[in-house]
Amino acid sequence: MRHLSYFLSFCLIFFLVIPHGKSSSISAVCVDIINQTCKTCADEYASFNYNFCLTSLQTVPVSHATNLQGLALVAMELALQNASNTVSSIKELLTNTTSFDSFAFACLEDCMELYLGAVLTIVDSVGAFLSEHYINAKLWLSLVVEAATTCEEGFAEKKGEVSPLTKKNHDLIQLCNTALCIIHLLTHAIPS
Repeated sequence: MRHLSYFLSFCLIFFLVIPHGKSSSISAVCVDIINQTCKTCADEYASFNYNFCLTSLQTVPVSHATNLQGLALVAMELALQNASNTVSSIKELLTNTTSFDSFAFACLEDCMELYLGAVLTIVDSVGAFLSEHYINAKLWLSLVVEAATTCEEGFAEKKGEVSPLTKKNHDLIQLCNTALCIIHLLTHAIPS
């Protein structure tokens, strides 16, 4: 997974250093771009979590001196890190077979499949985004949201079952929603 992080870091630098024809209409550097972007997304979508967006994007120092393309890549890299870390957490949980009944264990196995797919899908989203195939990037990020939702809902099928992945699922959904909103802003800021 480390090579994926290096790939995304390279992509982020690519967008920061190399000027792109279409991005000239978008302010390349804005001191308050994170706050403005998160606020715009929160204003457009009632379920969007402004504080989560702000806190998440601020953890990556380069996000303070980037453009919308760079912020979208930061959000996707954070989503990839979350999904990759969740795969590791699920592996660890699956090794402790005495902590879970057969239902919870089966749910964890399902979540493992969903998250392994999510990691690959996020990588595909980044590729589509870098190729300016924004519709595909949004579609694939939406599939990742669905995967995390499905993982969480699997545990809810049994009354009283508590998912050990609730926070990780929630965070992945929020990170993808952040990337989705930023891509939406990009597609509406760039003239066709």
